[in-house]
Amino acid sequence: MPHYERAELEQALDKWEASVRKSLSKSPERKQEFINTSNVPVKRLYTPLDIEDLPYLEEIGFPGEYPFTRGIQPTMYRGRFWTMRQYAGFGTAEESNKRYHYLLQQGQTGLSVAFDLPTQIGFDSDHEMAIGEVGKVGVAIDSLRDMEILFDGIPLGEVSTSMTINAPASVLLAMYMAVAEKQGVPFKDLRGTIQNDILKEYTSRGTYIFPPGPSMRIVTDIFQFCSKELPQWNTISISGYHIREAGSTAVQEVAFTLANGIAYVEAAIRAGLDVDEFAPRLSFFFNSHLDFFEEIAKFRAVRRLWAKIMKERFHAKNPRSMMVRFHTQTAGCTLTAQQPYNNIIRVAFQALAAVLGGTQSLHTNSMDEALCLPSEEAVQIALRTQQLIAYETNVCDTVDPLGGSYYIESLTEEIVKRAEDYIKRIDEMGGAVKAIEKGFIQREIQDSAYKYQKEIEEGARTVVGVNRFKVEERLNTRILRVDPKVREVQIKRLRELKGQRNNQEVERSLKRLRETAEGEENLMPTIYEAVKSYATLGEICGVLREVFGEYQPTVTIGR
Repeated sequence: MPHYERAELEQALDKWEASVRKSLSKSPERKQEFINTSNVPVKRLYTPLDIEDLPYLEEIGFPGEYPFTRGIQPTMYRGRFWTMRQYAGFGTAEESNKRYHYLLQQGQTGLSVAFDLPTQIGFDSDHEMAIGEVGKVGVAIDSLRDMEILFDGIPLGEVSTSMTINAPASVLLAMYMAVAEKQGVPFKDLRGTIQNDILKEYTSRGTYIFPPGPSMRIVTDIFQFCSKELPQWNTISISGYHIREAGSTAVQEVAFTLANGIAYVEAAIRAGLDVDEFAPRLSFFFNSHLDFFEEIAKFRAVRRLWAKIMKERFHAKNPRSMMVRFHTQTAGCTLTAQQPYNNIIRVAFQALAAVLGGTQSLHTNSMDEALCLPSEEAVQIALRTQQLIAYETNVCDTVDPLGGSYYIESLTEEIVKRAEDYIKRIDEMGGAVKAIEKGFIQREIQDSAYKYQKEIEEGARTVVGVNRFKVEERLNTRILRVDPKVREVQIKRLRELKGQRNNQEVERSLKRLRETAEGEENLMPTIYEAVKSYATLGEICGVLREVFGEYQPTVTIGR
């Protein structure tokens, strides 16, 4: 900007601000201070002065080009829309299979599998730790037989499947591969993602099994195996979503997710992998929360930060190694049991923010999820929300439509700077694993969660229908409940399986798995052998528990 234009603009802005200050005595603003969820002050007005020092080509650039701030594809949604991928799974494999067929018939373009809690922590349905939890928050998968039923009639070579599984990700991936083999689908044609992000489990979610060391070995074994056997598979979904659900700010979500990503890249390089061999298959998973513009700026900041990390820190050469390809889910923590129809509107705004932020795939939460597993009607409304954005709003007709907004560009830069400060602090501690072991990340998230909840309870933050605009409501009786008999069905199936399989072959495969775990070879081939012999999830994880031990969480009280 030429000097005389700057001076002219500064003079005009000062004049405008003076007139506004005079008017405030008669028409005061709603509050004295406006700040977003990351405690970034929001100015009354943004002008070219707020972004004059931001070099366009170096920091913003063009879509499809480094640093990818404006999107990872040159034409983005002008070419094709994001993948509409609704997260689903409950009860038995048969019930979830029916829901998947329903969703595909409704126009969904990818599957996303929710597993129940016992599956997520490596226990079979007949284990005492599974009592009361079988099929509750996802589908129960005990063996390859369950996985065969789950994907019955679904051609795995034609769909993209995401699986929200972490500690036992290697086992569930092996089961998926075995189903594909039975269908005659080559591994090279399989497309999808396993979450496989164990570090955020220690800070935000809790479905860990093994300590960080062996857990990171399993992660990098998957990287190595898939780079050769499943070239189209996304080997990890580095997740900020659960960090945000646990109560972090947007800046913390960015910083802690990318710090975890750095740890995974470092671990893979230590394991002997070339960065450009595995980095193009890394993917990310983010939350889309309620502060509309902050979320859009967050997604843009993430792309810029990761591109620079991969290029400058890890010296990646392949542009695909520098791209943040990410799935987004609307914020479950913002859904309310009170006035659940309000959740339709919340989700619509969150989904729009994700689209304007350039997501590659999207799950929209259902209006009744604060009460129960989503009903078919609620799921259809959630999917239609995405379809309405895609086909009726025309927001997808140009790439990065909010790029160039003084507010958006200024906020993107502020999130970048604040996230960089966090990443620097974590580096100084020795990286994400050390920061987790010290309880630093956990404390930061807890402090933010406490502050947010306190604001709601004190009325400083409005939640419509909860602390303002309340109404008398009847108890909702149309709630989807999982039949407790699901566990009995699963136990019966397990008994039948163990009576029909070749138990000598199971024992041999588990023995080979133990030997591999005690050594240094890649675990995936022996896990695949065990899965194909119909060894159960609990049996496989039990062997690994005996070799690797179980993680005991860090206690984080105060500072």
